[in-house]
Amino acid sequence: MRRTAFSPYWLLVPALLMLAVNTFYPVIYSVYLSFTDWNWGKTSNFVGLTNFINVLTKPQFRGAFFNTVIFSVSAVVVETLLGLGLALVINRLSVGAGIIRTILLMPLMVSGIAVSLVWKVLLDPTQGIINYFLSQIGIAGPAWLGTVPTAMPSIIMIDTWWQTAFSFIILSSALKGLPAEPFEAAQLEGASPWATFRHITLPMLKPVLITVIIFRTVDTLKIFDIVFGTTGGGPLRATEVVQTLAYQTAFKFHRFGESAALSVVFSVIILVLCLAYLRLDTTEEDAS
Repeated sequence: MRRTAFSPYWLLVPALLMLAVNTFYPVIYSVYLSFTDWNWGKTSNFVGLTNFINVLTKPQFRGAFFNTVIFSVSAVVVETLLGLGLALVINRLSVGAGIIRTILLMPLMVSGIAVSLVWKVLLDPTQGIINYFLSQIGIAGPAWLGTVPTAMPSIIMIDTWWQTAFSFIILSSALKGLPAEPFEAAQLEGASPWATFRHITLPMLKPVLITVIIFRTVDTLKIFDIVFGTTGGGPLRATEVVQTLAYQTAFKFHRFGESAALSVVFSVIILVLCLAYLRLDTTEEDAS
């Protein structure tokens, strides 16, 4: 009796089914909802592009989109530079580097909601430990999360504390993998540390830096937990981002179709950014 050869590709079926259930179906259903006026099961009529028109013409979306971009750009720049600086310094240490890496990685093990709640307590204007220490040196601490000028910088600071370790660990690993010959040659030529970093380290780290920036950009554009757990989008919508606006639209005002349309529009924007990066990367490879 002839036996049929077993194809190993069948082993992928469970994973593909899980991907379809957990990813493809929610995406497709969200797109479907964006064309309806579904309201918690009460109505579900096809409304065409009405939800998209409402989203794109409302000032709330433009404000939330602007806040999201401000947060994303600021957080990515600070976290990348800080992660790179820490990687350069710690990689030179001969003693204690492993302990420092472990300490720096600890914030990544905590969920965003937990991080936001802890920092909300620390930054409390009356009972927070931050303002207490400031008062000990004669400085009156502000209401960090309660005023327009300080709310967004405070959230950027919280995300920096939480996610800098991601940039650090990737860049630290990349630094360890760089070949030693160019640095030895630069040392023999008498190159300064800054010249070595600028002309040797940085160009060789460029692909990894771009990857870190892309990952962090996409992640920060989806920010929700820190904002939701600290300010909820306030004060006066100063920290309202696209994800919190979508949440409020759906679960506070019960406009689920409009919320889905907002999410679809923002997902398309993120997709365009990713495709632009891939196009740029391909163009650079072809040029080289």
